[in-house]
Amino acid sequence: MNRIYYLQVIFVATKAVLLRQSRLVKRVLIIFLDVLLSLFTVWLAFGLRLDDWRFMQGGLLWALIISSSLSIPIFNYFGLYRAIARYAGSAVFYSITSAFILYGLLFFSIFTLIGMDNVPRSIGVIQPLLFFISISSVRFLACYWFGGGSVNKKGRQLDPTVMLIYGAGSAGRQLAAALNVNKEVALKGFIDDDPQLQGNTVNGLWVYSSLDLRSLLKKLSVTDIVLAIPSASQSRRREIIDLLYGCGVRVTTIPNLLDIRLGRISAGDVIDLDMNDLLGRKVVPPNILLLEKNIRNKVVLVTGAGGSIGSELCRQIIKFAPEKLILLDSSEHALYTISEELKRYFGGDNGCNIPVIFDENYPTEVFDGHSIRLSTCLGSVQDKNLIANILAKNKPSTVFHAAAYKHVPLVELNPIEGIKNNVFGTLNCAIASIDAEVSNFILISTDKAVRPANVMGASKRVAELVLQALAQFARLKSSTIKFSMVRFGNVLGSSGSVVPLFSAQIKAGGPITLTHPEVTRFFMTIPEAAQLVIQSSAMTSGGDVFILDMGDPIRIYDLAIKMIYLSGRILRDESTASGDIEIAITGLRSGEKLHEELLIGNNPQPTAHPKIMKAHEEFLSWDNLSIELEKLERALDVRNLDAALNILSRLVPGYVRNEIHGG
Repeated sequence: MNRIYYLQVIFVATKAVLLRQSRLVKRVLIIFLDVLLSLFTVWLAFGLRLDDWRFMQGGLLWALIISSSLSIPIFNYFGLYRAIARYAGSAVFYSITSAFILYGLLFFSIFTLIGMDNVPRSIGVIQPLLFFISISSVRFLACYWFGGGSVNKKGRQLDPTVMLIYGAGSAGRQLAAALNVNKEVALKGFIDDDPQLQGNTVNGLWVYSSLDLRSLLKKLSVTDIVLAIPSASQSRRREIIDLLYGCGVRVTTIPNLLDIRLGRISAGDVIDLDMNDLLGRKVVPPNILLLEKNIRNKVVLVTGAGGSIGSELCRQIIKFAPEKLILLDSSEHALYTISEELKRYFGGDNGCNIPVIFDENYPTEVFDGHSIRLSTCLGSVQDKNLIANILAKNKPSTVFHAAAYKHVPLVELNPIEGIKNNVFGTLNCAIASIDAEVSNFILISTDKAVRPANVMGASKRVAELVLQALAQFARLKSSTIKFSMVRFGNVLGSSGSVVPLFSAQIKAGGPITLTHPEVTRFFMTIPEAAQLVIQSSAMTSGGDVFILDMGDPIRIYDLAIKMIYLSGRILRDESTASGDIEIAITGLRSGEKLHEELLIGNNPQPTAHPKIMKAHEEFLSWDNLSIELEKLERALDVRNLDAALNILSRLVPGYVRNEIHGG
């Protein structure tokens, strides 16, 4: 037993040492091995032919020299020393075959057709065959040995990923071809719902049925399943994910259908499940007419353009060819990141033929033609003069106001700055929009504005009240501007979202931190939310509060468990002490509610879009609200937090101030 153990240690250590060598050292070792095989097969050919196993002089020596002199340059020409041994696939063995055809013809010509003293003519046939068998065998063994798993930094052997691909269509076959060169993955076959494919092989891999899936996964010791079904309906994907839930395998997917059709898929393109797959949401395709209405050939301004929602709005807006898109953000890094991304989008292979021109001397340059102008403005919405200047000079037709402080705990600790930014930043942008004769102004709001339990939610509700009051005031003054606000819940993938946090905690081995086991939240993906915001803006008549259909609220504890099991791990709790990931309950934070709401009243009205509803809620007139806002501004200027919170409580029914530290 000890001998076997020591042999295993030597095996793994040797492999680790060889893998850590530079490419040059590895190439020299392979060439040296090929020279040895060349000499060995010449000697073996002579021995088999003459039945004399001594090292003779003369003809044998010439055969040794000629074999080595021919083989190494030919092998190098056909790329045998550029191939990585552990990733050797069909292409490498094709190169070996091609190289040996040339080598065999030359060796055969020298020793069989022409002939040489003291060398049997049959050597010209026997040695190339022996040499081909030995070279192929060594390459195959190296591929098997080095590719049977990976080695970590400590030289320990790691188990390979054992994978099945769900879907034997074109996407699945492309992925299988890409995985063939990745020997850290042991691909066991396909699963497919098509009875005509089941029981057959595709590209040499068996196609299994999804029936009795658990026993199949156990039998094959599968660790990972990749969903390669880009054309499947959302409901079918949910059925498959539910089928795999709790099977002890990691479930991933491949990129979208367009990437598959363009041949962009590779082994590295396997990604985590789409958030809609995790949530089981049914996404309604966007109405293109609604998306285009307030964007195409118009000047559009996005505040908070570098944030989670703001940046996605920019990505969606620019696809519909505005005349000009203005990006405003107070974060230099965030503004730079989104502007560079938009540059890459239009500079890459994206199918868009509309050039983008960046205003270097914003905002004075004027460009002709159908190009899109893109301007980046660094500044805060709290700067009244800056906002007025930007809108007066650019005259945007549409303003999407996404700039806000949104993190509940941070705003709870910094309430004065939160109120300044969320309330008066919105007021500055709204007043400047009236003066600049903007046609549509859309506020990005939140479900936390409904019966808020924190300063962030209360400040966003006051921002809504500002727009509702100004919408009424604008109508009285015969202004054509249309104010509206869109209220929705959590967006997945945004900064502070639980899903990327849980994913990172799972990869780190846990625990997952959760404030309360009964916390529920509404969820939506960022692209879907941005598209619905744009479509909402096209349906407003002024003063509307739009509510996005977020589906049923999700229990965060259930979401955490689902993510644990779909990552191939097991929940560790009182009943399963041997599990992998624990969920740690930390307690509700200041200002955090167990359950969020989207409606203040109970009278949502349908709209032309099935995922967008409209609410008519009570608000103050501009004359009354403006008086309260003046009081609030004076309190903030002298940093009188107590007075500011009392005003918030008066303006927002249901808000009860908390004990706050900071400010």
